Amino acid sequence: MESGTVERTGKRTRVVRQSLPANAFRPEPEGFERAGFGFLTESDVAFLKDRVEEILADYGVAILHPEAQKRFLAAGAKPGIDANRIRMPRELIREAMAATPKAVRLGGREARFDIDLPRGDRGFVMRTGTGAHGYVSPHDARYRNMDLDAVSEIAAVANTLDEVGFIAHPFVHGVPEKTADIHSFGRLVGRTNKHVWMQPYQWENVEYLMKIAAIAAGGEDRLRANPITSCITCSFTPLEFKYMDTHCIIEAGRYGVPLHACSLPSSGGTAPLSVPSMAIMAAAEIVGMTVMAHILSPGTPVIATPLMFTLDMRTGSALQSCVESLQAASMSIQLMRQGWGVLTHTYGAGSDTPDVDHQSMAERALIAQVVALAGADILGGVGQLECATVFSPVQAVLDNEIGAMMRRFIRKPQIDRTALNWDEMMHIRAGGHFLDSPHTIAACRDQLMPRVFRRQGRDDYEKSGRRTAFDEARDAALAAIAAAPEEGTLSEEQNREIAALAAHADIHIVAAYAGAVSVI
Repeated sequence: MESGTVERTGKRTRVVRQSLPANAFRPEPEGFERAGFGFLTESDVAFLKDRVEEILADYGVAILHPEAQKRFLAAGAKPGIDANRIRMPRELIREAMAATPKAVRLGGREARFDIDLPRGDRGFVMRTGTGAHGYVSPHDARYRNMDLDAVSEIAAVANTLDEVGFIAHPFVHGVPEKTADIHSFGRLVGRTNKHVWMQPYQWENVEYLMKIAAIAAGGEDRLRANPITSCITCSFTPLEFKYMDTHCIIEAGRYGVPLHACSLPSSGGTAPLSVPSMAIMAAAEIVGMTVMAHILSPGTPVIATPLMFTLDMRTGSALQSCVESLQAASMSIQLMRQGWGVLTHTYGAGSDTPDVDHQSMAERALIAQVVALAGADILGGVGQLECATVFSPVQAVLDNEIGAMMRRFIRKPQIDRTALNWDEMMHIRAGGHFLDSPHTIAACRDQLMPRVFRRQGRDDYEKSGRRTAFDEARDAALAAIAAAPEEGTLSEEQNREIAALAAHADIHIVAAYAGAVSVI
């Protein structure tokens, strides 16, 4: 993965080799394996998998969607102990998990941003934090409510981050609350050529969002052929599925959009205060949604997305980066991958502190390592703070650096005589060195070089005015924002169509919640 350029000097001509490290869109060179670590043994995985099937088959889940209930019963499911509960036979579970695609294309609006999972090098991609209500401006470090201008800045920065494969839209203020997702998604999809993660807030909004995606893709047929968006569907822990999220599954199948089946258990709250129980709860809900997709939208790719939280027993606050949440994330990824062979997605960044501080860097470095070693295909949470409620572009730039380091960290070094430079080791003279070794010269540019992290001595540090990685990241974020085209990435006609849909939604959705319902 290197390109050669010729540098001419007064003495001789030499070839300068430039390393092109792997990133979200460029694979590792062939011949490397991915290192891994997990808390679960094979027997542990089998035991937990049995418990998941036991919950779904013997107790079941509540499905608050009448049509979905009918289709479940027609497929062989059994009524549960209460009106909305459905029990899934083990045979149906196994059929669905076997039939669900194990590969997915997350398309970009430009081919260079297409993502195929699983990656050929068994690596990961990252995505930005989602759902944030707050924004820490890179201009002055002040906190404010998330707004559409902030969405544009998030897109501008994320477009320059080569570890970020796709971008999620946040929750925005300054627009009607019921249609905040439509406005945020519409702004984001018009400011990036990368894949965008869709997150509906009301069931009535889903079709609007899908139509916006189709406009940005160039039509519904093009969206199906190369889905530039993927859609979240969530459980309502414990073991319940709302009408809206079931509707998301149906519409995703209709438009050919991949699904992220997301479970968000809180240990001690909506799940038992036990790390393995958290993994069971998340897996049961994800498997339940996968079975639902198999019945309602067969052939739709489903990405298992356990997002794990632990309640602080002193305050009641949800935590994403405490030790218990990290263990649960690792276990749930391992269980879904080894138990059912599905694609996986969880937080690979984020912290429980409200600012870009020392605690934040420590927590997100640890979660990235734990989740990457567990084998996750997607590491989410880039730029997010305060348990996924705040977004910082400066933190996003720093997370991109951590992602590059983590990608290289899990690349298992080659072990053979050539890689060891064994012959020279066996003949090194007393007082000798390897600086001019052909092996050193061939490999020296393969070292991962930081972009914003600093490697300087005290004198240079003082001369720079004590600039830190934070300063470098802030400058990078501001430069990205300044360079972003004001008009975005869509045509004028596409922008007009999206604006018209958003305006129609503002009337229709508000009217729907006032009791007057119309159709698009």
